[in-house]
Amino acid sequence: MPKVIEWVNAKEGDIVWRYPNEEIAWGDVLVVHEYEAAVFFRDGKSYDVFRAGRHVLTTANLPLLTKVLSVLSGFDKVPFRATIIFISLKQFQGRFGAQSQTKELAPLKFYGSFWFRVEEPNLFVNEVVGGQGTYTTERLQEFLRGYLNERLIDMMSQYSLVEVYGKLDETSFLAKNVLYDAFKRVGLELIDLKFEGLDTTPEWRDRIFYLRTGVMAPEVLRMETVQKAAESLSKSPGAAVGAGIAIIPPLFQAPSAPSAQAQPMILCPKCGFQNPQTAKFCNNCGTQLQAAGPTCPKCGTANPAGAKFCMNCGEKLA
Repeated sequence: MPKVIEWVNAKEGDIVWRYPNEEIAWGDVLVVHEYEAAVFFRDGKSYDVFRAGRHVLTTANLPLLTKVLSVLSGFDKVPFRATIIFISLKQFQGRFGAQSQTKELAPLKFYGSFWFRVEEPNLFVNEVVGGQGTYTTERLQEFLRGYLNERLIDMMSQYSLVEVYGKLDETSFLAKNVLYDAFKRVGLELIDLKFEGLDTTPEWRDRIFYLRTGVMAPEVLRMETVQKAAESLSKSPGAAVGAGIAIIPPLFQAPSAPSAQAQPMILCPKCGFQNPQTAKFCNNCGTQLQAAGPTCPKCGTANPAGAKFCMNCGEKLA
C-alpha cells in the first residue's frame, strides 16, 4: 500500500525537516503544503524539487532522480533509497553578533537582526542543508549566523571607525548590499538587515571626537601620550619636578614643519598654496607656477622669481 510522505506538526519557526524514512517506492504519495518545497537528495546532491500539491511519485515527475537510478540499474527497484528534505519558504528572522576591527584596527562589537527566506530550494539543499549536514532548524540558524558574521567581520575591516560608529541605518544599508549576493549564492534571499548596536572600547570612543573634527590620527595619539604622561607624573610627586621639564614640553609641541632653508617652497600666485620647489603646477588649484627666483646670498632662502629683496632676511638680491 502506498505511503503518504508529509511534513506534519511543523512549528512556526521551523525552516527544514528531513523525512525519516529513506526507502521510497513508486506510487508513494508526496504531500507538500503551501509555502513549502520538498527536495529529493541522494549521494550528496539534490535532484527533483516539488512545490505545493499532492504528488504521486512516478518516473515522470522524478526525471532527474530516475536518470541517476537508471545509470545505477536501480530505477526499477522497489523501494529505492533517497532523502526527502522539506523546506519552508516563509520569511524568517535570524540574529547576528560578533567582534571585529576597523581598518585602523579599532576594536568593534556589533549585533542585530536579519530577515531571509529560501528562494531556490535546490541550491539551498545542495549548499547548506545537505552540503553542511544541517538537517535541523537549530543547526541551520547557527550556520547562517556564522556565515553572516564572517562576512560582516570582513566588511567592517574595510571601513574606518568614524564611518560606521553610531551610524546604524547607514551601516545596515551597506551591509545588506554587500551580503545580498553572498546569500543568493546559497539559495537565500536576504530581505533586510538591521544593526541594533555598534560599540568600541572607551579609549576609541574618546578618539572619535577628534577624528570627526579632522584631527589626524598621529596627532590624536600624541595628545593621548601627553595625557598619559601627565597622569603618570601626577602620581609621582618627587618625579614631577625633574621629569616634567624634560618630558612634558616636547610632547605639547606639535611636530614642526620643515624649515624654508631645508625645503624651499614655491607660493602659488593664485591661491597662496605652498608647493615643492620642483612643482610646475599648483598642487591645490592647478595654476602654472613660475620658476624659482634667486637664492639669498646671506641666508640661502629661495625667493620667488623677480624678487629684489630676500623674503626671509631682507638682503638685497642680485
